Amino acid sequence: MLGGVQALSDVSLHVERGEFVFLTGPSGAGKTTLLRVLYGDLKPSCGAATVAGVDLMRLKSSGLPELRRKVAVVFQDFKVLAERSVFENISIALEVRGVPPASIDRRVRAVIRALDLEERSYALCRELSGGEQQRVAIARSMVVNPELILADEPTGNLDADLSRHLIELFKQFNTYGTTIIMATHNREVLSWAPEARQVHLVRGQVTLPTAEIVATVDPMSSRGRA
Repeated sequence: MLGGVQALSDVSLHVERGEFVFLTGPSGAGKTTLLRVLYGDLKPSCGAATVAGVDLMRLKSSGLPELRRKVAVVFQDFKVLAERSVFENISIALEVRGVPPASIDRRVRAVIRALDLEERSYALCRELSGGEQQRVAIARSMVVNPELILADEPTGNLDADLSRHLIELFKQFNTYGTTIIMATHNREVLSWAPEARQVHLVRGQVTLPTAEIVATVDPMSSRGRA
């Protein structure tokens, strides 16, 4: 339930560790709501839901940090800190995890370079365009090497070239074992990762053959990455 309205109904979905999944469907289909459930921002009213070994039905606010060490989110509205620089916005995700300063510097610079933000490294985020802020949000999610990345229309403010580059970066992370669940309605984006599985939502329900439906999302994978 969301604001008294049932946004999702009888959604059953299993995502294998290391999968790349596109979540598709028209506006209002429930894509963002489903991502919010997986991130622990909304609690399901019934059923069972497990993400990265965390039982969302039993999850308390004190358990959210454990979940969010494993799951990174790229929001539609960016959620960057306007009065902090690009570098600071990205590095804070590592600082709260207690990563040593030398490692923070190396990892932040690498992801800034990958997303073509080097010339804006020390610009305040309030000075950036919408597309640049989107790339900062994406960099912040990638820099922590999460087990699962949830991306809500991440190419919405990017031109075609940057969008394609971004999808290639997501595919590279996926190659190293990161599970990706990306909401999009852009058919061109889907064509850039034809190997990804597509899950379609219509009026809050997953339209999949019955044989494919099970109950949990488990992006857990064993890998060693700095």
